[in-house]
Amino acid sequence: MPSTFHLSPAETERKEPGIGGKPPVDRRPTGGGGGGGDDDWNPERRGPRALLHRVRFFVFSCLLADLMFFAVLVLFFFARQAGMRMDVRSHELIGDWHPVLLPPILYINTAVLLLSSIAMELARRHIFREIDVMEEWLGLGRPALRRTLPWLAVATALGTLFLAGQAAAWKQLSAQGFAFDRWSTPASYFFYLITGLHALHLVFGLLALMLCLCGLGWLKRVEFRQIAVDSTAWYWHTMGLAWLALFAVLAAGQ
Repeated sequence: MPSTFHLSPAETERKEPGIGGKPPVDRRPTGGGGGGGDDDWNPERRGPRALLHRVRFFVFSCLLADLMFFAVLVLFFFARQAGMRMDVRSHELIGDWHPVLLPPILYINTAVLLLSSIAMELARRHIFREIDVMEEWLGLGRPALRRTLPWLAVATALGTLFLAGQAAAWKQLSAQGFAFDRWSTPASYFFYLITGLHALHLVFGLLALMLCLCGLGWLKRVEFRQIAVDSTAWYWHTMGLAWLALFAVLAAGQ
């Protein structure tokens, strides 16, 4: 005999009888798929962490452009060092690159900038210290801010000392007879150009540090203070690494 099939009734959800009770409601399977509106909301895509990642991406993009600029400057440095000119008397190609003696204070300046970068990293770590941040979220004070501000002040003071040392190095080089003018040699010209452009970038970093020192007090939310210190720290570290590379180029190129 042929088989017969019977449609089974949909599974029903029953409620306990009582006041305000509802009649049985058909509960049909949904297949467990997505598209459930609020069920698909991912908290990781929003909030302070996502904002921190976006700010870091913007800062890293700008820093990458700066590093490419310095790389092009270094290429011009070595290209000019290998440049030749025609001697009108002997009609031979000769080099016109005359090395200059680097001022010894540059080594001290390098150590000062490294110490400044260490202080900046300590400030960044303190602003992200979980126990202190939790106390700030609970309204128990601002321990993270109190621990961070002294290291920011140290980094700012050392950065200012580095710029003063660079100015002293320029004066020492000028006293050797290599002033920055149209009569300067190619070696001294590139020395002023490289150190001067790096110093200009460091001035922007010092301005950011000063804004952090002044602004962390009136930033009410701890995540905003974290983002301000974090972005400034990455910029400062990058300028420190850039100086190490540029100083090595200047020392090797002489």
